[in-house]
Amino acid sequence: MSNSPAPSAVGLEVPDFSLPATGGLTFQLAAQRGKPLVIYFYPKDSTPGCTTEAQQFRDLHAEFAAAGGSVWGVSRDGIKSHENFKTKLGLPFELLSDAEETACRLFDVIKLKNMYGKQVKGIERSTFLIDRDGRLAREWRGVKADGHAAEVLAALKSL
Repeated sequence: MSNSPAPSAVGLEVPDFSLPATGGLTFQLAAQRGKPLVIYFYPKDSTPGCTTEAQQFRDLHAEFAAAGGSVWGVSRDGIKSHENFKTKLGLPFELLSDAEETACRLFDVIKLKNMYGKQVKGIERSTFLIDRDGRLAREWRGVKADGHAAEVLAALKSL
């Protein structure tokens, strides 16, 4: 794992990383070269906003695939939680477990949030579109879940 800072600008190569994924897989960014990919970070499995976002990526999954892209969801939840979330929603893509915040730090998505009057550290809902050469093509930070997947799909189609 590289200790390089988060990609700060569109056009920069995203440093390689690997994370455990659902389906008994290990995700390795370098192995994804040659096709565009969408990596979306979300706060927590089975919460309302995260469920909406996952369902919309699910519902558009065939269009993402037809455009040549793959979709990967990332949160700090463990694989067991991810498997349950994936099964419950019928997600056709894999979820990555980032319990150690490896990718979260790489993409700079851990932020202080206010929850019930307390400051807590959590994932800011963010999505990254990486082109077939492993370069950051587009980023969305602090997004609202509803409608976001369609916006990402439009950007993928424009690559």
